[in-house]
Amino acid sequence: MNTPFTPAIPYYRAVGDECELFTHAFRNRLPLLIKGPTGCGKTRFVAHMAAQLGLPLTTVACHDDLSAADLVGRFLMTGGDTCWSDGPLTRAVRHGGICYLDEIVEARKDTTVVLHPLTDDRRILPIERTGETLEAPPDFMLVVSYNPGYQNALKSLKPSTRQRFLALQFGFPPPQVETEILIAESDVDPATAKRLVALGERLRLLARQDLEEAVSTRLLVYAAKLAVGGLSLPAACEAALVEPLTDDPSVQAALREVVRAQFG
Repeated sequence: MNTPFTPAIPYYRAVGDECELFTHAFRNRLPLLIKGPTGCGKTRFVAHMAAQLGLPLTTVACHDDLSAADLVGRFLMTGGDTCWSDGPLTRAVRHGGICYLDEIVEARKDTTVVLHPLTDDRRILPIERTGETLEAPPDFMLVVSYNPGYQNALKSLKPSTRQRFLALQFGFPPPQVETEILIAESDVDPATAKRLVALGERLRLLARQDLEEAVSTRLLVYAAKLAVGGLSLPAACEAALVEPLTDDPSVQAALREVVRAQFG
């Protein structure tokens, strides 16, 4: 899907030197791999940097059925004629900008192979079906991301692919920064933001034992928005934190106890 560029820069609160590293990667025409848990800001970061650099952004949400043809393109029947249709990766290479492949490990194994010529000094995209070989323009950048917490033997990046990228490790922001994010994203008052962040910290401790995934900054923002809209904090946390995190009744009960201890 192509995201039209607009002058507005999406909000992003830097934690370290990630913005500087991204800029250097773009200027040096190097591909970038972003690792981090669900909802920690990877996608927002890429959107922010694309707008900051004045580049169009093409985002592809990878999934089990995503094939190389889905990225590169295919021949389609149009009005009785067979016409070639570029995929999102090919369009980005032709026209420049950032191509962002979100959760790249979810895609089929043959999909990552087509990226290899783009991620070394050749910066080319061979299109076997048409016989073309596209050279990436100077303003093209390839960015991929994945969640290491979901990695297993069947879903992981091969070393031959990983070592073609610069890499950034994302985590959840420190409490003070996460509080700023909640305030900026939802207009929640600082006191409530701090309480929600403290709740998030407590819930993340459960992720080491009973939860498959830790509570994300995204979900805390959802809870804050519901609270700003007039929903009680316990009800907001039920809808934004407890129910999305697990279907296990016993684990839900444990989460509700933590919410009750924090908000009464």
